[in-house]
Amino acid sequence: MEPSALVTLLSSISQLILLLVLSPNSTDSSDSCSNVFPAAHHFLASQEIAATLSLLSLSRKRKRARLSEPTDHELGRVQLGLSRNPDSFKNCFRMTSSTFEWLCALLEPLLECRDPVGSPLNLSAELRLGIGLHRLATGANYPEISKQFGVSESVARFCSKQLCRVLCTNYRFWIEFPNPDEFESVSAAFETHTGLPNCCGVIHCTRFKIVTNNGLHETIAAQIMVDSSSRILSIVAGFRGNKGDFRVLKSSTLYTDIEQGKLLNLAPVNVNGVPVNQYLIGDEGYPLLPWLMVPFVDAMPASNEEQFNAAHTRMRLSGIRAIVSLRNWGVLSKPIREEMKMAVAYIGACSILHNGLMMREDYSAMSGGLDDYDQSSQYYRDDTSLEENSIQNKASVIRSALATTAKQFQDSIFPTHSSSLVSLVKGGS
Repeated sequence: MEPSALVTLLSSISQLILLLVLSPNSTDSSDSCSNVFPAAHHFLASQEIAATLSLLSLSRKRKRARLSEPTDHELGRVQLGLSRNPDSFKNCFRMTSSTFEWLCALLEPLLECRDPVGSPLNLSAELRLGIGLHRLATGANYPEISKQFGVSESVARFCSKQLCRVLCTNYRFWIEFPNPDEFESVSAAFETHTGLPNCCGVIHCTRFKIVTNNGLHETIAAQIMVDSSSRILSIVAGFRGNKGDFRVLKSSTLYTDIEQGKLLNLAPVNVNGVPVNQYLIGDEGYPLLPWLMVPFVDAMPASNEEQFNAAHTRMRLSGIRAIVSLRNWGVLSKPIREEMKMAVAYIGACSILHNGLMMREDYSAMSGGLDDYDQSSQYYRDDTSLEENSIQNKASVIRSALATTAKQFQDSIFPTHSSSLVSLVKGGS
């Protein structure tokens, strides 16, 4: 093939490789291809593949070229290179511009497939991602997004749903229950802050309001489990909001797997002569179980029980911080105007993005404080109680042993000020 024909078919990078390989100064071009440029040699073996890749590359360049043209709105229509202000990306997408580019590179092939049948959108991955993220980040309705990005309402809806579908289907592994070895580091992090060993996470249940297309007002319960850094380890959503926290837990596979010994099943550690298995931390909405530690009721000042409650509160803050950060996503900060299935997808997508941003050490969507957290609705207590007193008795022995350890740990750090610290923790929770 003549060099002039290659210029029209191949991208600029491919052209450069070809010019180097086919240079008239090379007396043994075949050896050059096979030894110095093996990738180019394979590339030249099929002119059809080369032409196809070139056309795809040119198509992407055209899309991105359209993206760089100025428009009337600085952030409208996702002209991503126009705003130099970092707060613009944080406000519009709940992430930095570099994280946006990283996410776009990951999702590009998935976002550009499965267009509506017979109606290809001919939109760049950046634009598709921007539309979907803007919906999640701000909670803007579809007419607003349509005007902001210069697309139809149906396209805005499609891009929003497509992003949720891609995240919940292809990137669910960003929320992954730790394996037994990983639990050691999770437990160690909790123990460093509180002195309580073998804790594997904090469980928390929260509720989101939705308004269906029929105008019905409902609530969805979502149960999360987090580590000490507020990374989500497990999430289940879609339960009716009138279910109590423990009923939600019992309806989840997490409860079944723990009860059947499939999870939290490593050998116990000895705490003040008591074998303590791996356990979770939960609030007053849950019962006391051997693997679920809840606070003491009416603990006496300066007692072991009060020190345990103080440590328990510090551990539970990671769960509260995760919930508040999820509510920082605009679509979850107010009643979700979608059907139940789509509302659950929004919760899942925001949770996956929460962990993805933490992997990037991008804390744009993380809560800076807990001032806006509604303490009155942090748990829903069930009217049911456990019938097996032996289970509660075993759990009480474990909690008492941990309470003694909490007191010992606190006294070792603040030997003369432990009681005042307890009051500080309770006042700041």
